[in-house]
Amino acid sequence: MPAIIRFDQATVAVRDKTILSNFSFTLHTGEKAVLCGKSGSGKSTVLKTLLGLQTLTSGKVYFQEKPLDYSTIQAIRSHTAYIGQEPVLGADTVRDALLLPFQYKAHRDHKPTDTQIMSILEQLHLPADILNQESSRISGGEKQRLALARGLLLGKNLYLLDEVTSALDPESKQAVFEVFANPELTVLSVAHDPDWITRCDIALELEEGHLTQETRHEHA
Repeated sequence: MPAIIRFDQATVAVRDKTILSNFSFTLHTGEKAVLCGKSGSGKSTVLKTLLGLQTLTSGKVYFQEKPLDYSTIQAIRSHTAYIGQEPVLGADTVRDALLLPFQYKAHRDHKPTDTQIMSILEQLHLPADILNQESSRISGGEKQRLALARGLLLGKNLYLLDEVTSALDPESKQAVFEVFANPELTVLSVAHDPDWITRCDIALELEEGHLTQETRHEHA
């Protein structure tokens, strides 16, 4: 199984304060990993470094075995859907928000059909009539699932998730679990949710920027 992401002794410091220290970890295609730990332990820094939003002080990061540089950061961003706790949908209505990326040249020829949109909404336990609602009026949990729906419609295969189940009820959370059970999707996430953590293949415990424990879960 090929490695899609690899951190090799990665260290990140900001204004002389080390926020990630000698972090090493490999994520293979199709694996689901979760970063755990207290606030300020360096979890989000891992995601930001991968996206090129934090600069390495030392060590290396590889994407598909190519070292992180301008071109690989662009490749990561083109392959990746990043979904935070409070996604910005960026359009007045939900339908327009879902279709927003398809206005750009890179995706213009892949605009989804209504059937494809409805199928994704159903998978995520979202009602069809949500398409006509104003983006400003929907709940945080709905925004999280719509951001996920947009990634799926774009055909993204790498997901960086920051507390993506934080605003979900048990039924909605189960729907998200089922979507990410797809072996073609690779996930690197930040979470405190014990249900999410146990569903992931790999749990990485961070403390003050150091990786203190790596646990692998066996799933039937």
